Amino acid sequence: MRRIYLDHSATTPVDPEVAELIMKYYLEYYGNPSSVHFYGRQVKKAVEEAREQVAQLIGAQPGEIFFTSGGTESDNLAIQGTARARGNRGKHLITTAIEHHAVLDTFKYLAKNGYDLTILPVDEEGIINVEDVVKAIRPDTILISVMHANNEVGSIQPISEIGKIAREKGILFHVDAVQSLGKLPIDVVEMNIDLLTVSSHKIYGPKGVGALYVRRGVKISPLVFGGSQEKKMRSGTENAPGIIGFGKACELAGLRMNEENKVLRHLRDKLIKGIMDNIPSVKLNGPLGDKRLPNNVNVSINFVEGESLLLSLDMIGIAASSGSACTSGSLDPSHVLLAMGLSHEVAHGSLRFSLGRQNTEEEIDIVIQELPKIVERLRAMSPLYNKAD
Repeated sequence: MRRIYLDHSATTPVDPEVAELIMKYYLEYYGNPSSVHFYGRQVKKAVEEAREQVAQLIGAQPGEIFFTSGGTESDNLAIQGTARARGNRGKHLITTAIEHHAVLDTFKYLAKNGYDLTILPVDEEGIINVEDVVKAIRPDTILISVMHANNEVGSIQPISEIGKIAREKGILFHVDAVQSLGKLPIDVVEMNIDLLTVSSHKIYGPKGVGALYVRRGVKISPLVFGGSQEKKMRSGTENAPGIIGFGKACELAGLRMNEENKVLRHLRDKLIKGIMDNIPSVKLNGPLGDKRLPNNVNVSINFVEGESLLLSLDMIGIAASSGSACTSGSLDPSHVLLAMGLSHEVAHGSLRFSLGRQNTEEEIDIVIQELPKIVERLRAMSPLYNKAD
């Protein structure tokens, strides 16, 4: 059976160049980067080179990059670290209704522990209104957190505009860029970003490693104690092979992004058109064109369950998603789609395809050919569809 992987927003395969480099630091250069001897120095040098590679991709300085175990830890470090360091200045926090649970759940935890939280709505395309941010700001606001691009519907947020407002008000601005890194240009200086979350396994790097950009001069409190690693921001022996692989993945992403995006946009738009033209009662979730991630397709197919669609696709070798991989075990509809105004019934029929660098036009043709057959079969068994007829 031919298998087609269209779930790159959940994770990506490790690039062969990245994998080859990682293995050297498992088998040949295995020293602890904190050690002063030759073995440690070799690894320390490679870790610092990786720090430069990550920094270059987002327009930062190497000293502003702190390595973590991934996006979730980086989000927690940014949000909780700000709350702990600035709690004496105010207790008000602002975020949006479509954030990843690593952000939303962290804010909700703080809201249960003495902080005041404002969750801003989005429009039907999943995009925040900048004026809503302005109206939500209070004298005691200490942090605004808005994701760069949504992991489910691909909507791109007006980060530069929000960053400018936050900077003028003296409020720290955190951006979760896990989904946009390597797909969209990022310049933390021009975009007035104070804290930026990135992750390795979304850009063809290894799992279990990420980073937090902290603008020079910004003070946040660490969550992990016990060593001097990462300037005491994140104690514990560094995952050196993962960090070095992450750095290489960032280097490759910077070199390939423009050309890859041209291909991804073409395949994305072809898949959207193929689905919309060949399946009745389908809704595209999220914006069109440049307001959407180049690799994201999210549709709601009425009168069928998303889980049934996923299982049926998997049986013929096509891997997709019904939303975030972190919540795939939940039977609740997507909080992102609900925030965009979709009903529970329509949200339950959502399907996300996220494309990657190895996908081909032939694979998209197969999906366009097979998906309508699956939908027709499932709808034939649906009493809701028969009733609608």
